[in-house]
Amino acid sequence: MRGELAIHHLGVRVGLGQNPFGRDVANLALFRAFARHGGFERLHLLTPFRIDPAAAHEALSAGEALATEVEYGSLLDQGRMARAGVLFRGKADLPELAWARRSAGRDLDYSLVGLIHTLAPPLTRQEIALASVAPVEPWDAIICTSPAVQGAMQTMFAEWTDYLGQKFGGPERPAPMLPMIPLGVDLAEMTALADRPQVRAAARARLGLSEDDVLVLWVGRLSFFEKAAPQPMFRAVEEAGRKVGRPLHFALAGWFPNPEHRPLFEEAAKGYAPTTPVHWIDGNDRVLLGEMWAAADIFLSLVDNIQETFGLAPVEAMAAGLPIVASDWDGYRFTLQHGRQAFLASSLIPAPGRPSAGMLRRHQLRIDSYQAYAGHVAYYTAINVREAADGLAALAASPDMRRRLGQGGRQRVREVFDWPQVMRRYRELFDELAAIRQQAASASRAPKLNPVSGDPFRDFAGFATKVLSPETRFALREGVSPGDEVALALTVRLDGFADAWRAPPDALRRLVEGLAETPWRALGDIVSEVPPSERAGVTYGLVWLCKMGVLDWL
Repeated sequence: MRGELAIHHLGVRVGLGQNPFGRDVANLALFRAFARHGGFERLHLLTPFRIDPAAAHEALSAGEALATEVEYGSLLDQGRMARAGVLFRGKADLPELAWARRSAGRDLDYSLVGLIHTLAPPLTRQEIALASVAPVEPWDAIICTSPAVQGAMQTMFAEWTDYLGQKFGGPERPAPMLPMIPLGVDLAEMTALADRPQVRAAARARLGLSEDDVLVLWVGRLSFFEKAAPQPMFRAVEEAGRKVGRPLHFALAGWFPNPEHRPLFEEAAKGYAPTTPVHWIDGNDRVLLGEMWAAADIFLSLVDNIQETFGLAPVEAMAAGLPIVASDWDGYRFTLQHGRQAFLASSLIPAPGRPSAGMLRRHQLRIDSYQAYAGHVAYYTAINVREAADGLAALAASPDMRRRLGQGGRQRVREVFDWPQVMRRYRELFDELAAIRQQAASASRAPKLNPVSGDPFRDFAGFATKVLSPETRFALREGVSPGDEVALALTVRLDGFADAWRAPPDALRRLVEGLAETPWRALGDIVSEVPPSERAGVTYGLVWLCKMGVLDWL
């Protein structure tokens, strides 16, 4: 066991609801891996909400005893971040976290590590690019989950920082560290889920399959906007069935983000796979999904969408011992090796030009939604149906080939994607970042606010007649009774708004009573009589009392 890790978590709970996004599934699995395989003495889960510790612990442990202690705290707790040495965020946008660290004067106290789940949304790319102009340091990193993502980010930062150099001058081209660390799976858990002969037999019988029938499986969201157009998959399964002389079965285990799209998928299935038995499985039902990993013979995923960057489902399929037919696309090209665990069907996109730039521009101008933009790009991304059908047919005709590629998949997971392997790479990265921090003794620790959005009372100081200072003096307004004013504040509900920032009513009552005895006291004198931790509340309380007409100021 070694060290601590702080995790930045924005969710209202730890766990998955209905119709989860791949990002949420991947982050939960990663947080579990930190707790179960990371080798940390303590995890600090920092959130903006009050989280039920028992429910969160159950989600992280998945019923297993954890050797790692898990504590829960606030996203504002810089002390926990400094003790941990690393603040990990399951998103790629680090600028605001970097400015918060800078404003607290803790640049050297901990590293920021983000994770890229998608590059497709223009806003996401802008957020990542801002790392070049925010106080993101050499000891910070944005993790890329595949070589395709890493290459895209290196190109983006090179072109973006060249532009900054041309516009503002200067030789430096600042960019964050972009290490490549894949997502992972629990090999033992997936193996136990898939290797259940009785469950396999029962699930296949329920679907009307004999032992000789071949079942092809898809797992994931059923969205032609953000995942994959189903027509090439239906056609490939249909053609593969004709090649081997008998229909293959095709099970789609997933969920429709838009339920109105289900009839469109069903219509496409009838049109492109008229002789293929198609089974619709509720992917939100974890029991049913587990049974499908046991029942299936081949995994199919012809993803064609720029929303995809890694693709966790094929890695799960490898861990389940399934041979795979997939598109030669983004992260799949890294996770899957053609001929060893999978058959990869080639992909084709148009050259850049006016139409594709127009697709992006329509989204940026809010004419089209992000989903429409991604869907338009996907519909002009082709996956080779012939190659996919040939791969399915070869696997359907040869149980030995299915067994060999399935074993190859498990071996690849064991070597690269099993959580202990992935966690080793995370620990190596965290150690490297710590070493860079230790060598950066010259880095400034002086608190500095973000000049664009650092503090509203600084940014809008020119709006007011006067800015509060230690010399500002306060007095009770003539005719005001301290006791009556406090009683009024406790009965008027509107007075309770924003009360977390000011001293509690009893403290305010004492302030008012003190000013009744000694008028026109300076702020510096007043706050000198209270502990440092209470001074901000007293200061804001004084201004609030002025707002309510209880006090006057000079």
